[in-house]
Amino acid sequence: MTSPLPSEETLPQPVLNPPASVAVFLVATIAPGGESAVREVLGSLAGLVRSVGFPSPEDGLGCVAGVGSRAWGRLFDGPRPAELHPFRELAGPRHHAPSTPGDLFLHIRAARTDLCFALAAELMRRLRGAVTVRDETRAFSSFDSRNLLGFVDGTENPVGPAAADAALAGAEDPGFRGGGYALVQKYLHDVDAWDALAVEAQEKVIGRTRLTNLELDAPGSHKDVNTLLGPDGAEQKILRSAMPFGRPGHGEFGTYFVAYARTPAIPETMLRKMFLGGPCSGPDPLLDYSRAVTGSLFFIPPADFLAKPGG
Repeated sequence: MTSPLPSEETLPQPVLNPPASVAVFLVATIAPGGESAVREVLGSLAGLVRSVGFPSPEDGLGCVAGVGSRAWGRLFDGPRPAELHPFRELAGPRHHAPSTPGDLFLHIRAARTDLCFALAAELMRRLRGAVTVRDETRAFSSFDSRNLLGFVDGTENPVGPAAADAALAGAEDPGFRGGGYALVQKYLHDVDAWDALAVEAQEKVIGRTRLTNLELDAPGSHKDVNTLLGPDGAEQKILRSAMPFGRPGHGEFGTYFVAYARTPAIPETMLRKMFLGGPCSGPDPLLDYSRAVTGSLFFIPPADFLAKPGG
Protein backbone atom coordinates (compact mmCIF):
# COMPACT_ATOMS: atom_id res chain seq x y z
CA MET A 1 0.00 0.00 0.00
CA THR A 2 3.01 2.28 -0.50
CA SER A 3 2.47 5.34 -2.70
CA PRO A 4 5.62 7.28 -3.59
CA LEU A 5 5.07 11.02 -3.63
CA PRO A 6 4.73 12.44 -7.12
CA SER A 7 7.55 14.52 -8.52
CA GLU A 8 7.16 18.13 -9.55
CA GLU A 9 6.57 16.96 -13.13
CA THR A 10 3.18 15.31 -12.58
CA LEU A 11 0.35 14.48 -14.91
CA PRO A 12 -3.01 15.76 -13.62
CA GLN A 13 -6.26 13.95 -14.12
CA PRO A 14 -8.48 15.44 -16.86
CA VAL A 15 -9.91 18.12 -14.58
CA LEU A 16 -9.11 20.78 -17.21
CA ASN A 17 -10.93 19.02 -20.05
CA PRO A 18 -13.52 21.23 -21.76
CA PRO A 19 -17.18 20.85 -20.78
CA ALA A 20 -18.89 17.84 -22.30
CA SER A 21 -22.48 17.31 -23.38
CA VAL A 22 -23.03 14.26 -21.13
CA ALA A 23 -21.79 13.29 -17.67
CA VAL A 24 -22.28 10.58 -15.08
CA PHE A 25 -21.46 11.49 -11.47
CA LEU A 26 -20.98 8.69 -8.94
CA VAL A 27 -20.37 9.03 -5.19
CA ALA A 28 -19.74 5.86 -3.21
CA THR A 29 -18.57 4.65 0.19
CA ILE A 30 -16.02 1.85 0.47
CA ALA A 31 -17.13 -1.33 2.23
CA PRO A 32 -14.88 -2.96 4.84
CA GLY A 33 -12.41 -5.10 2.90
CA GLY A 34 -13.11 -3.27 -0.36
CA GLU A 35 -9.91 -1.26 -0.31
CA SER A 36 -7.86 -3.51 -2.60
CA ALA A 37 -10.56 -3.56 -5.29
CA VAL A 38 -10.83 0.24 -5.16
CA ARG A 39 -7.04 0.67 -5.39
CA GLU A 40 -6.94 -1.69 -8.37
CA VAL A 41 -9.67 0.23 -10.19
CA LEU A 42 -8.01 3.59 -9.49
CA GLY A 43 -4.69 2.25 -10.75
CA SER A 44 -6.23 0.98 -13.99
CA LEU A 45 -8.56 3.94 -14.54
CA ALA A 46 -6.57 5.64 -17.30
CA GLY A 47 -6.32 2.36 -19.23
CA LEU A 48 -10.05 1.69 -18.90
CA VAL A 49 -10.86 5.14 -20.24
CA ARG A 50 -8.52 4.59 -23.22
CA SER A 51 -10.06 1.19 -23.98
CA VAL A 52 -13.69 2.34 -23.87
CA GLY A 53 -13.00 5.59 -25.69
CA PHE A 54 -10.53 4.28 -28.28
CA PRO A 55 -13.06 3.76 -31.13
CA SER A 56 -14.30 7.36 -30.74
CA PRO A 57 -11.43 9.64 -29.69
CA GLU A 58 -13.27 12.66 -31.05
CA ASP A 59 -15.95 12.21 -28.38
CA GLY A 60 -13.56 13.03 -25.55
CA LEU A 61 -14.32 10.35 -22.97
CA GLY A 62 -12.67 11.17 -19.65
CA CYS A 63 -12.98 10.33 -15.98
CA VAL A 64 -11.84 12.21 -12.88
CA ALA A 65 -11.55 10.21 -9.63
CA GLY A 66 -11.45 11.67 -6.14
CA VAL A 67 -10.93 10.20 -2.67
CA GLY A 68 -12.60 11.41 0.52
CA SER A 69 -10.95 12.17 3.84
CA ARG A 70 -12.15 9.07 5.68
CA ALA A 71 -10.96 6.77 2.90
CA TRP A 72 -7.52 8.24 2.22
CA GLY A 73 -5.68 6.36 4.96
CA ARG A 74 -7.49 3.15 4.05
CA LEU A 75 -6.19 3.34 0.48
CA PHE A 76 -2.75 4.95 0.70
CA ASP A 77 0.22 4.95 3.05
CA GLY A 78 2.35 7.99 3.70
CA PRO A 79 1.41 11.67 3.80
CA ARG A 80 -2.08 12.87 3.01
CA PRO A 81 -3.13 16.03 1.17
CA ALA A 82 -2.66 18.98 3.49
CA GLU A 83 -6.24 20.30 3.38
CA LEU A 84 -8.28 17.12 2.93
CA HIS A 85 -11.10 16.90 5.48
CA PRO A 86 -14.77 15.91 5.54
CA PHE A 87 -17.26 18.33 4.01
CA ARG A 88 -18.26 20.88 6.62
CA GLU A 89 -22.00 21.12 7.10
CA LEU A 90 -23.49 24.62 7.07
CA ALA A 91 -26.73 25.42 8.90
CA GLY A 92 -27.94 28.97 8.44
CA PRO A 93 -31.13 30.63 9.64
CA ARG A 94 -32.92 29.75 6.40
CA HIS A 95 -30.72 27.38 4.38
CA HIS A 96 -28.82 24.17 5.00
CA ALA A 97 -25.81 22.63 3.23
CA PRO A 98 -25.72 19.00 4.40
CA SER A 99 -22.64 16.83 4.66
CA THR A 100 -23.29 13.42 3.11
CA PRO A 101 -21.17 10.23 2.93
CA GLY A 102 -18.57 9.94 0.19
CA ASP A 103 -15.30 7.99 -0.01
CA LEU A 104 -15.00 7.79 -3.80
CA PHE A 105 -16.03 10.29 -6.48
CA LEU A 106 -16.15 9.56 -10.20
CA HIS A 107 -16.88 12.26 -12.78
CA ILE A 108 -17.32 10.62 -16.19
CA ARG A 109 -17.92 12.85 -19.21
CA ALA A 110 -18.03 12.64 -22.99
CA ALA A 111 -19.94 13.83 -26.03
CA ARG A 112 -21.96 10.60 -26.11
CA THR A 113 -24.24 8.97 -23.55
CA ASP A 114 -23.26 5.44 -24.54
CA LEU A 115 -19.57 6.04 -23.81
CA CYS A 116 -20.32 7.40 -20.34
CA PHE A 117 -22.70 4.53 -19.67
CA ALA A 118 -20.22 1.87 -20.85
CA LEU A 119 -17.41 3.22 -18.66
CA ALA A 120 -19.67 3.61 -15.62
CA ALA A 121 -20.98 0.05 -16.08
CA GLU A 122 -17.46 -1.40 -16.30
CA LEU A 123 -16.26 0.54 -13.25
CA MET A 124 -19.24 -0.61 -11.21
CA ARG A 125 -18.75 -4.21 -12.35
CA ARG A 126 -15.17 -4.11 -11.04
CA LEU A 127 -16.26 -2.41 -7.82
CA ARG A 128 -19.22 -4.70 -7.13
CA GLY A 129 -19.24 -5.67 -3.47
CA ALA A 130 -16.40 -3.25 -2.69
CA VAL A 131 -18.46 -0.04 -2.60
CA THR A 132 -21.97 1.18 -1.92
CA VAL A 133 -23.19 3.80 -4.38
CA ARG A 134 -24.64 6.73 -2.43
CA ASP A 135 -25.55 8.85 -5.43
CA GLU A 136 -25.64 8.30 -9.19
CA THR A 137 -26.59 11.27 -11.35
CA ARG A 138 -26.73 11.38 -15.13
CA ALA A 139 -26.37 14.95 -16.32
CA PHE A 140 -26.52 16.71 -19.67
CA SER A 141 -25.80 20.04 -21.31
CA SER A 142 -28.86 22.21 -21.86
CA PHE A 143 -29.16 24.50 -24.87
CA ASP A 144 -26.35 27.11 -24.81
CA SER A 145 -24.75 26.08 -21.50
CA ARG A 146 -27.87 26.98 -19.51
CA ASN A 147 -29.12 25.47 -16.28
CA LEU A 148 -32.74 24.39 -15.81
CA LEU A 149 -33.56 27.83 -14.41
CA GLY A 150 -32.84 29.27 -17.85
CA PHE A 151 -29.56 31.10 -17.17
CA VAL A 152 -26.08 30.52 -18.58
CA ASP A 153 -23.87 28.67 -16.08
CA GLY A 154 -20.09 28.84 -15.67
CA THR A 155 -19.58 32.26 -17.24
CA GLU A 156 -16.74 33.21 -14.90
CA ASN A 157 -14.72 30.02 -15.34
CA PRO A 158 -11.02 30.69 -15.90
CA VAL A 159 -9.44 29.37 -19.08
CA GLY A 160 -5.95 28.32 -20.17
CA PRO A 161 -3.17 28.71 -17.58
CA ALA A 162 -5.59 30.49 -15.25
CA ALA A 163 -7.74 27.36 -15.11
CA ALA A 164 -4.74 25.27 -14.05
CA ASP A 165 -3.80 27.87 -11.44
CA ALA A 166 -7.33 27.72 -10.02
CA ALA A 167 -7.85 23.96 -10.04
CA LEU A 168 -4.46 22.30 -9.48
CA ALA A 169 -2.35 22.27 -6.31
CA GLY A 170 1.07 23.83 -6.53
CA ALA A 171 3.68 25.05 -4.09
CA GLU A 172 1.22 25.14 -1.18
CA ASP A 173 1.08 21.31 -1.21
CA PRO A 174 4.27 20.24 -3.05
CA GLY A 175 3.89 16.56 -2.21
CA PHE A 176 0.73 16.48 -4.32
CA ARG A 177 1.53 18.97 -7.04
CA GLY A 178 -0.84 18.50 -9.97
CA GLY A 179 -3.66 17.23 -7.77
CA GLY A 180 -6.49 19.32 -6.40
CA TYR A 181 -9.78 19.30 -4.54
CA ALA A 182 -13.37 18.74 -5.62
CA LEU A 183 -16.26 20.11 -3.58
CA VAL A 184 -19.38 18.30 -4.75
CA GLN A 185 -23.03 19.24 -4.19
CA LYS A 186 -26.35 18.26 -5.72
CA TYR A 187 -29.08 20.91 -5.84
CA LEU A 188 -32.81 20.46 -6.48
CA HIS A 189 -34.75 23.40 -7.92
CA ASP A 190 -38.28 24.58 -7.18
CA VAL A 191 -39.01 25.35 -10.82
CA ASP A 192 -42.67 26.19 -10.21
CA ALA A 193 -41.78 28.95 -7.73
CA TRP A 194 -38.96 30.14 -10.01
CA ASP A 195 -41.15 30.25 -13.11
CA ALA A 196 -43.72 32.28 -11.17
CA LEU A 197 -41.17 35.13 -10.95
CA ALA A 198 -41.06 37.76 -13.65
CA VAL A 199 -37.92 37.62 -15.77
CA GLU A 200 -36.74 40.92 -14.27
CA ALA A 201 -37.04 39.44 -10.77
CA GLN A 202 -35.12 36.33 -11.84
CA GLU A 203 -32.36 38.54 -13.24
CA LYS A 204 -32.03 40.40 -9.92
CA VAL A 205 -31.63 37.06 -8.13
CA ILE A 206 -28.93 35.85 -10.54
CA GLY A 207 -27.23 39.18 -11.24
CA ARG A 208 -27.25 38.70 -15.02
CA THR A 209 -29.66 39.18 -17.87
CA ARG A 210 -31.40 35.99 -18.91
CA LEU A 211 -31.24 36.43 -22.69
CA THR A 212 -27.80 37.98 -23.19
CA ASN A 213 -26.00 36.89 -19.97
CA LEU A 214 -24.77 40.43 -19.29
CA GLU A 215 -23.77 41.40 -15.76
CA LEU A 216 -26.16 43.58 -13.77
CA ASP A 217 -25.47 45.94 -10.91
CA ALA A 218 -27.37 43.77 -8.42
CA PRO A 219 -25.92 43.86 -4.88
CA GLY A 220 -26.69 40.71 -2.92
CA SER A 221 -27.40 38.66 -6.06
CA HIS A 222 -26.11 35.13 -6.65
CA LYS A 223 -23.27 36.51 -8.75
CA ASP A 224 -22.40 39.12 -6.12
CA VAL A 225 -22.41 36.65 -3.22
CA ASN A 226 -20.22 34.21 -5.16
CA THR A 227 -17.57 36.79 -6.02
CA LEU A 228 -14.69 36.33 -3.57
CA LEU A 229 -11.77 38.75 -3.37
CA GLY A 230 -8.38 37.92 -1.88
CA PRO A 231 -6.29 40.12 0.40
CA ASP A 232 -4.77 41.81 -2.65
CA GLY A 233 -8.18 42.61 -4.12
CA ALA A 234 -7.89 40.02 -6.90
CA GLU A 235 -10.83 37.70 -7.50
CA GLN A 236 -10.34 34.19 -6.11
CA LYS A 237 -11.16 31.64 -8.82
CA ILE A 238 -12.38 28.05 -8.90
CA LEU A 239 -13.09 25.83 -11.90
CA ARG A 240 -16.82 25.15 -11.92
CA SER A 241 -18.28 22.04 -13.48
CA ALA A 242 -22.05 22.35 -13.13
CA MET A 243 -24.52 20.40 -15.23
CA PRO A 244 -28.30 20.02 -15.28
CA PHE A 245 -30.05 16.76 -14.44
CA GLY A 246 -33.62 15.76 -13.87
CA ARG A 247 -36.52 13.35 -14.05
CA PRO A 248 -39.57 15.28 -15.28
CA GLY A 249 -41.88 12.38 -14.50
CA HIS A 250 -40.85 12.65 -10.85
CA GLY A 251 -40.86 16.43 -10.78
CA GLU A 252 -37.07 16.48 -10.27
CA PHE A 253 -35.04 19.34 -11.76
CA GLY A 254 -31.58 20.14 -10.54
CA THR A 255 -27.96 21.12 -10.93
CA TYR A 256 -25.01 18.89 -10.11
CA PHE A 257 -22.25 21.21 -8.94
CA VAL A 258 -18.52 20.45 -8.74
CA ALA A 259 -15.97 23.06 -7.71
CA TYR A 260 -12.44 22.04 -8.67
CA ALA A 261 -9.92 24.08 -6.67
CA ARG A 262 -6.25 24.11 -5.67
CA THR A 263 -7.41 24.66 -2.07
CA PRO A 264 -10.83 23.88 -0.59
CA ALA A 265 -10.70 27.13 1.37
CA ILE A 266 -11.91 29.14 -1.63
CA PRO A 267 -15.14 27.22 -2.43
CA GLU A 268 -15.78 26.72 1.29
CA THR A 269 -15.65 30.48 1.85
CA MET A 270 -18.04 30.96 -1.05
CA LEU A 271 -20.43 28.44 0.50
CA ARG A 272 -20.33 30.18 3.87
CA LYS A 273 -21.30 33.43 2.17
CA MET A 274 -24.05 31.65 0.25
CA PHE A 275 -25.63 29.82 3.17
CA LEU A 276 -24.78 31.97 6.19
CA GLY A 277 -24.49 35.43 4.67
CA GLY A 278 -21.76 37.97 5.30
CA PRO A 279 -21.28 41.33 6.97
CA CYS A 280 -22.57 43.20 3.92
CA SER A 281 -25.19 40.82 2.51
CA GLY A 282 -27.60 38.10 3.44
CA PRO A 283 -27.57 34.51 2.14
CA ASP A 284 -27.63 33.81 -1.59
CA PRO A 285 -31.17 34.60 -2.83
CA LEU A 286 -30.96 31.70 -5.29
CA LEU A 287 -31.20 29.32 -2.32
CA ASP A 288 -34.86 30.29 -1.96
CA TYR A 289 -35.38 28.29 -5.15
CA SER A 290 -32.50 25.78 -5.05
CA ARG A 291 -31.93 23.30 -2.20
CA ALA A 292 -28.67 21.42 -1.53
CA VAL A 293 -29.27 17.71 -0.86
CA THR A 294 -25.69 16.38 -0.84
CA GLY A 295 -22.26 17.68 0.12
CA SER A 296 -18.85 15.98 -0.04
CA LEU A 297 -15.19 16.97 -0.39
CA PHE A 298 -12.59 14.91 -2.26
CA PHE A 299 -8.94 15.11 -3.22
CA ILE A 300 -8.19 14.51 -6.90
CA PRO A 301 -4.74 12.84 -6.95
CA PRO A 302 -2.45 13.32 -9.95
CA ALA A 303 -2.92 10.62 -12.58
CA ASP A 304 0.58 9.25 -12.09
CA PHE A 305 -0.03 8.94 -8.34
CA LEU A 306 -2.98 6.65 -9.02
CA ALA A 307 -1.08 4.64 -11.62
CA LYS A 308 1.87 3.77 -9.35
CA PRO A 309 1.87 0.42 -7.55
CA GLY A 310 -0.20 0.80 -4.39
CA GLY A 311 -1.35 4.25 -5.51
